[in-house]
Amino acid sequence: MSARIYLKVSREKSLLRKHPWVFSRAINKIKGNPQLGDTVDIYDSKDNWLARGAYSPESQICIRVWTFDENEEINEAFFLKKLSSAQARRDWFIEKGGLTGYRLIAGESDSLPGITIDKYDNFLVCQLLSAGADFHRYTLVSALKKLYPDCHIYERSDVDVRKKEGLLPVTGWLTEPQDSTECVIEEYGVKIKVNIVTGHKTGFYLDQRESRVAAGKYAEGKSVLNCFSYTGTFALHCALKGAKEVINVDVSQSALDIAKENVELNHLGDNVKFVKADVFKLLREYREEKRTFDMIILDPPKFVESKAQLTGACRGYKDINMLAMQLLKPGGTLLTFSCSGLMEAGLFQKIVADAALDARRNAYIVDRLHQAPDHPVSSNYPEGYYLKGLVCQVE
Repeated sequence: MSARIYLKVSREKSLLRKHPWVFSRAINKIKGNPQLGDTVDIYDSKDNWLARGAYSPESQICIRVWTFDENEEINEAFFLKKLSSAQARRDWFIEKGGLTGYRLIAGESDSLPGITIDKYDNFLVCQLLSAGADFHRYTLVSALKKLYPDCHIYERSDVDVRKKEGLLPVTGWLTEPQDSTECVIEEYGVKIKVNIVTGHKTGFYLDQRESRVAAGKYAEGKSVLNCFSYTGTFALHCALKGAKEVINVDVSQSALDIAKENVELNHLGDNVKFVKADVFKLLREYREEKRTFDMIILDPPKFVESKAQLTGACRGYKDINMLAMQLLKPGGTLLTFSCSGLMEAGLFQKIVADAALDARRNAYIVDRLHQAPDHPVSSNYPEGYYLKGLVCQVE
């Protein structure tokens, strides 16, 4: 029998709205002795059953809800149902884009808290970020093997957030080890090399797929500076849509090396170039040289990991956007992004507006970009919205 968690008076409101988190400060008492990752039943102060979730005593998010159906048990059948539903929601745009790489499970947004699963060709890469996800690792793998029998499964639970759950980092094969951890995926006809072990996140930034397509639409005939380029995938879309020149800038030589391979994979010419440099320093150097571009893409890494870092992150975003605007030709296009969930869309827009003032330029927002549809935002979990992008015309 599962342990019972009783909430304080009036602390059930978020669960009644189907939000999947219970914070430790909302708990009144515990009946039973639940351990890390155990399934517990949640009751309000009047002994009404509310939900069933995974217990994590070391985290501020003490319970992550698996189900709001009292008759639903957390077993292999449960995971098969959730995985199948998530795949069905994605089938339409996978077919539309000819995608061989996509996010299958986006955690709470797909009703599987703490679980991220990305599919790269015949690899499935799992990140198990919560106590409940970690506890059910092998039940989840069993379900995946049934639904995707031809796929090799690898775990990349190597992120710091596991520490908040009292968990250590875990990486390695969950099915038979493979000699190669590389593959080539396709999105809208563009080929991209991915290494599931050494690549960022689970191997690649799938969430920017639609933004890469959008960048291509603006790039025809333009000189493009692609900052924080990683493996150069924004550049691929720009070059294929007729950009005059694209310069990839990244501090990582290994990322630039893969970017060069991606250029070769897509049979692109020598109009795609590569610069190993710190973006902040390079933009200042270009400003001193009075160098200008028709289009600049700013897709920096996450600047905000906690609320305490927000003020510093705002300064960083403002600085880099100001520098980019100073380097744009009149009428030039800026694509600027924040992948920090703690950076609200309104605040990000204000930062870009302040950067335009400091750059003494006028910026006009002509489009807004978001995470790709395989990174959905559930209506009961607004925290799933994290990737903000603005397309600005700068005069």
